[in-house]
Amino acid sequence: MPEEQRRELSLYVQSRKAVTSFYRPPSPTGAASHPEEGGVTEYRQPPHMDSEASRATEETYFLSDDQARCVALTEELAAKRGYAIKVVDVARVGRFERLVTERLRGVQTFPVLIGPGDARLEGCERFTEEHLCEMMPAELQAQRAYTYLKVRGGDLERIRETLLGLAEVREMHFLTGDWDVFIVLEFEIARGRKRAVLDFVTERIRAIPEVLDTSTVVPEYTVTKFPF
Repeated sequence: MPEEQRRELSLYVQSRKAVTSFYRPPSPTGAASHPEEGGVTEYRQPPHMDSEASRATEETYFLSDDQARCVALTEELAAKRGYAIKVVDVARVGRFERLVTERLRGVQTFPVLIGPGDARLEGCERFTEEHLCEMMPAELQAQRAYTYLKVRGGDLERIRETLLGLAEVREMHFLTGDWDVFIVLEFEIARGRKRAVLDFVTERIRAIPEVLDTSTVVPEYTVTKFPF
């Protein structure tokens, strides 16, 4: 997806605060976390001045494994589909009431992914690859084409095996009506792709003895919600 078409989605998580006296060595840097920036990977502690302070009671924040998994899956799929994800921890961000009013009204469980048109995905059980891809539609990374076939009656199992034996055939459906078979073809994107698709149909599909006629549609542009 071109850079200008990148979209940013907001992913709200809710960490837990724990109190611990577990020993931590002095921090190598003096940088502190910035709650206003959100994020779940920068839970750094303030620097300790000496060994006694290192043992002192301090507050820490952590995500449940379920929420951490949702964040990892969302960021992985977003990178593949040309989206940017802004992660905000509502337990640490300032002015929480304003966030609830503007973006999180009615939210019962976290994490919550808010996408274009304020579409939202709420709760760990909803964070599946299928649902995330629906939230982040993207251009196909390959050229698809769709071909109707009229075939001579005979050994349908042989026709099935022959068609599915072609790497370019991704789906096959038997029909009733004017056409007998519908197949989905997929090719690597390249210049002259429409001609390459039609060459394949005429040279490989039409060469099958049982195939009497074909009709092929080659889309000019395709967006998908399915995983790829």
